[in-house]
Amino acid sequence: MSAQFRDYYQTLGVSKSATPPEIKSAFRKLARQFHPDTAKDKKVAEEKFKEINEAYEVLGDPEKRKRYDEFGVNWQQGPQPRGPFGGGGGAGGFRQSAPRPGTDEDFEFGGTGFSDFFEQMFGGRRGARGGFGQMPQRGQDVEADLLVSLEEALNGSTRQISFRRGSSKKLETYTVKVPQGIREGQRIRLAGQGGTGASGGDSGDLYLRVKFQRHPDFEIDGGDLHYDLEIPAWDAVLGCEATVPTLGGRAKLKIPAGTQSGKKFRLPGMGIPVGDGKRGDLYADVSITVPNNPSPKERAIWEELAAVSRP
Repeated sequence: MSAQFRDYYQTLGVSKSATPPEIKSAFRKLARQFHPDTAKDKKVAEEKFKEINEAYEVLGDPEKRKRYDEFGVNWQQGPQPRGPFGGGGGAGGFRQSAPRPGTDEDFEFGGTGFSDFFEQMFGGRRGARGGFGQMPQRGQDVEADLLVSLEEALNGSTRQISFRRGSSKKLETYTVKVPQGIREGQRIRLAGQGGTGASGGDSGDLYLRVKFQRHPDFEIDGGDLHYDLEIPAWDAVLGCEATVPTLGGRAKLKIPAGTQSGKKFRLPGMGIPVGDGKRGDLYADVSITVPNNPSPKERAIWEELAAVSRP
């Protein structure tokens, strides 16, 4: 099964020589612009947000970026997969396009949050039907990554997942419940929807492995979230009240006078689920900003401040 090549550099609007910080900055800028919660046209924004996330999933991962750069538009000539799922045990493998007749099954997924190109290059999974002979053999279990937003992990959701088996034209669609509190790496099981059994054997199972969608505001650290809170120098000196985004809206945070760059403010229980109904914490990590191009009046004030502050 073929898929159209995707230019992830073009998606993020960066050059092929872009540094990791430049790629991260481009992702955050676009992700904030097209986040479905803030965009006017939510349907268009949702698709664009998925494209941006996928591009960052590849270019923000050194190993995936290296493989993507190496093969580029010739990705279908890349290495063949290893292991029973065709991915070498991870999402970095390449899909095998020509399984051995009668022994293997290819799966083409939809609704996982990734494009066909990504699925085939990085996330394609196969299930083996078992060997030849008359003994019933159970079909192989099959895995695919399921992209889940942090909001879905917190509140739960319902998703439509579709796939085709091998050369079949039949599109199978299933309603999948993403339970509230699910964690990254957990698997959702669709019993009997994996590889076809041989000689009357039962089919294997299909497992959807949860992968959290990148967020424009937060970095994930286990169950904790980190937000980069930029504060002007004068607010750090004098103190202020800042507004911090959370998964449930926005929270006000009092910044005391004399706050230093690198200070972390903890908002307990506002992270992501960690199990047993508990959540991690949200940390606002302070970075102090200064004017890039102060006006003559501003510069005069800074010079006056410098003069009275020097010993």
